[in-house]
Amino acid sequence: MARNVLLLRMSAVYALIGAFMGSHMAGAGSYAFKPIHAHILVVGWLSLFAFSSYYRSYAVPESSKLASFHVWTAIIGTFGLTSGMWLYNMNPIDLPGTFTMVFYIVGGTTLLVSFFLFLVLTFKYSKSRS
Repeated sequence: MARNVLLLRMSAVYALIGAFMGSHMAGAGSYAFKPIHAHILVVGWLSLFAFSSYYRSYAVPESSKLASFHVWTAIIGTFGLTSGMWLYNMNPIDLPGTFTMVFYIVGGTTLLVSFFLFLVLTFKYSKSRS
């Protein structure tokens, strides 16, 4: 599957989750999930969509290991950050605090690596497809 399609589909998943969380918070009258909801939409929906648009617009070779590493760190990091934030802040299944904190930090760090790789990619591959 092409990188841009994979990222686009993942972004659509996060858009649905974020919209559902927003509607749930509004209906319940509780904004306990507000930071998680915001990160799901910004990091999951918007960032993955922006990455997808980049791969659609710029000539990045399909064989690029750097691009593959970027895509997978973006997907894994987004999941790790948002689910880690949920586990750390809400702790719905009573996990040890050290575990939830480390899970949250590793997810966020993986996502940070992804953003750094994206920066490198934008300087390495800046020729438009058109």
